[in-house]
Amino acid sequence: MLVGPLRTDARRTVRIVLGLLLLGAVTAVGCWGLLSLRDSSTQAATVVTVLAGSALTLGFAAAPLIGGATDPLDPRRFTVLGMSAGPLAAVLGLAGLVSVPIAAVTALGVCIVLLWQGQGVPWPVGTISVILSILICSLLARVCMALAALFLRERRSRELTGLFVLALLVVVVPVGVFLASLQWGGHIPVQLAQAADILGDTPIGAAWAVPARWADDPRGAVLSLVVALATVLCLAAGWAALVHRVLHVVERPAVARGHGGLGWFAVTPGTPSGAIAARSLLYWLSDRRYLVNILIIPVAGVLSMVPLLIVGVPLGMAVLLPVPIMALFLGWLPHNDLAYDSTAVWLHIASGVRGLADRWGRLVPVLVIGVPLLAVTAPVAIALHERWSTLPVMIGVCTSLFLGGLGLSSVASAVAPYPVTRPGDSPFRQPERSTASGAIAQGVVLAGALVVSAPAVWWGWRTVSGGDPQDAEYAFWSGIGAGVAVLLLGLVAGAVAYSRRGSRLLEAAEAG
Repeated sequence: MLVGPLRTDARRTVRIVLGLLLLGAVTAVGCWGLLSLRDSSTQAATVVTVLAGSALTLGFAAAPLIGGATDPLDPRRFTVLGMSAGPLAAVLGLAGLVSVPIAAVTALGVCIVLLWQGQGVPWPVGTISVILSILICSLLARVCMALAALFLRERRSRELTGLFVLALLVVVVPVGVFLASLQWGGHIPVQLAQAADILGDTPIGAAWAVPARWADDPRGAVLSLVVALATVLCLAAGWAALVHRVLHVVERPAVARGHGGLGWFAVTPGTPSGAIAARSLLYWLSDRRYLVNILIIPVAGVLSMVPLLIVGVPLGMAVLLPVPIMALFLGWLPHNDLAYDSTAVWLHIASGVRGLADRWGRLVPVLVIGVPLLAVTAPVAIALHERWSTLPVMIGVCTSLFLGGLGLSSVASAVAPYPVTRPGDSPFRQPERSTASGAIAQGVVLAGALVVSAPAVWWGWRTVSGGDPQDAEYAFWSGIGAGVAVLLLGLVAGAVAYSRRGSRLLEAAEAG
């Protein structure tokens, strides 16, 4: 199985060989870096080993979901052997330890043992830590590959891979911005030491933290060891359960599909809200009217700083404004979503789609676009502000503006739709309107989102102005609470309005 992937066409073989060479080079650099820390401080060794080990563990979980590679140890391939679930799970679990990535982790583990031995930690402690880490990485990869084969195989597409990449960006970019903004000054920042200490209590970092805690507090090392052992047992039990499932469940035969596949319809659930979400995603990512609105939002956010900078507001303060502005307009975007459907809205009304399914499905594209955008830009703004203590404020205010706006938009699009540009027309062309209902709907949603976010904005302003640090926590929880509450209430109210005004909505679509 290890040599089998090389028996393919020349291009694929070259890519595999280049990938192996790159992995070997990265592993060699990592080993050199670990061995160079033998004479460093215990804190530096702890931060490097725990953070790097935790990232490596998460990589074993994320790679099967993002890559979508075929698992050579898929239990369904061995059903012809007639083995029961327990022995087969044990054999495949052991076979999973024989792989190139695990070999790279083993090489790094040997260097970690030598590193901590140089720090005065007995080599058996480091060896146990590395063994547990390897088991966790291997079992985590087994479990995630099995889950991907069970639930994602028939839905694997560029759309699903794009969603995984967006989710990865939501995690990686804020962490990278945070690390880049730290003041190193020749020593380990206290924030990294705290992060390593927290990860040492979690399943992904406990095994890597055993020798680090042994050097300072053996009782803490025992706690991390217990967490690591429990993680191994839980993953082993999950792996055995998945093997039992695939051996006793008849696989649904694959349905032949066209060259392009079903796209978003293959990714979303087969429910009314899932179908509406897929259709809305197609519109949002292909219709020029939607794309122009999306592209204008970051530009409007950046331009909002210009007046502040002109009147002399420091950059560190002005940079806090664009992200809430983007959150406000992202929540405002779907306030007239039904009108953009034009005559296609009859599909929902004629098929008897429930109002809640329609309301929720139409918000999915905005969430898919808005959450990654805000998650990436908010840490950048806080890094330029140079006060990470204000990050809870930014999260609370943006959550309230974004979710509150979505809740109010769910009501406005069903209660007061107004004429918009027809499909295929220029997005900059505006139709004639005989009433001011459009301006009223837009203004009500924007003003309502600001009112909903007023408590979070107030506590946030107190925090930025040098008030009590506790104000940041108030801004965080008040913003999240208000945003979630208004979103849920807006979905329910919008669903009721949609169900009661179905014929009027169809008339408005025909007349618009």
